Amino acid sequence: MTPSARLAAAIEVLADIESRRRPAADALKDWGLGHRFAGSSDRAAIAGLVYDALRRKASSAWLMGAATPRAIVIGMLRRERDLDAAAIGALCSGARYAPAPLTDAERAALAGETLSAAPAHVAGDYPEWLDPYLARAFGEDRAAEGAALASRAPLDLRVNTLAANREDVVAKLSHLGAAPTRWSPVGLRIKLAADAKSPAIHAEPAFRKGQIEIQDEGSQLAALLAGAAAGEQVVDLCAGAGGKTLALAAAMENRGQIYATDADKRRLTAIHERIARAGVRNVQVRTPAGAADVLADLAGRADLVLIDAPCTGTGTWRRNPDAKWRVRPGALAERVKQQDAVLERAAALVKPGGRIAYITCSVLGEENGDRVAAFAARHSDFSVEKPADVITVLGERAYLFGRAVLICDAGLLMTPRRTETDGFFVSILRRKGLQ
Repeated sequence: MTPSARLAAAIEVLADIESRRRPAADALKDWGLGHRFAGSSDRAAIAGLVYDALRRKASSAWLMGAATPRAIVIGMLRRERDLDAAAIGALCSGARYAPAPLTDAERAALAGETLSAAPAHVAGDYPEWLDPYLARAFGEDRAAEGAALASRAPLDLRVNTLAANREDVVAKLSHLGAAPTRWSPVGLRIKLAADAKSPAIHAEPAFRKGQIEIQDEGSQLAALLAGAAAGEQVVDLCAGAGGKTLALAAAMENRGQIYATDADKRRLTAIHERIARAGVRNVQVRTPAGAADVLADLAGRADLVLIDAPCTGTGTWRRNPDAKWRVRPGALAERVKQQDAVLERAAALVKPGGRIAYITCSVLGEENGDRVAAFAARHSDFSVEKPADVITVLGERAYLFGRAVLICDAGLLMTPRRTETDGFFVSILRRKGLQ
């Protein structure tokens, strides 16, 4: 397919998403099934255009003065791909399979409009209803924080220190341009151009040998900040596919015991294969079975309970730009209930002197500091660890990291703008020891 034909296809897919209010992944899959002549490179390029259009949906519509799929895709080429009117006009030639030629109004919009007068939710490319929530979190910086959350994420990897060291893996992945991450001592980053196809990491020998896992640097840091130590008894309460479980196992040097579970057993499907590939030996997977409490025998025994809490996922918008336009106020209220419930479950598992690591991939205070404060008010036997003490696990990186993150009494918040990671909130709550 020509670049113009790919552009026309992206407009078609975006129209399907808008008209049928369906996830982008579903619309892209259906388009591929209906256009089997398109190769894998074509499908990847079209997906890239669609997701970039969703990243810059609000600002592109403002730029073009219209919110149609065509206007949003054309505006995205200017906003995200940095193409000028002449380059966009060449793509929109009206030739076979190409979008129709630019109108005079479209050329004028591309040449003259800026975002200087745009409201924060437009400049930041997020839903208008979320503006008060982001204003509370970031104040006058909310547009800049939102814009950073709308950028394309790099590809981050975690080196599994049970099987390799970072220096060796950097050499093995030099052909992909892998370089050490800024903060995580076990992270690697592969930067991707706006129109680049993600490399096939799963085909790399280092991946097949369990030496690397795909994991955002912020997620790596959240696991490190939990401070899991060799020999401890640890519960991963919302383990899902096991990303943080594996990071905890490496930090614990395969010593001690990790109990991994999840309220939804379907999320645990991938964890067993990942544990085997990584060479992890200190994890028990507790799969829910009916109404029975699979962690009942661990009450009051855990040194650490890690909660990767269910949340709105506002911190992962770089990777899931589709999700930010589909989240609704009701979802926030539901997540808050789930977060309070999982914190209560964790409290029953922690032994005196033990701790809870409460983590979300959200930037909203309602899911972060508010939940910690509400928990602390209900449980006088728990106190919040000072973030300055929590980050000491990062060693020489701790000082600059502490200056980069947003710190409050309840914990710390990473964001793409501040730490070049996904948005992650981390709070450590310690139970008082025996007197």
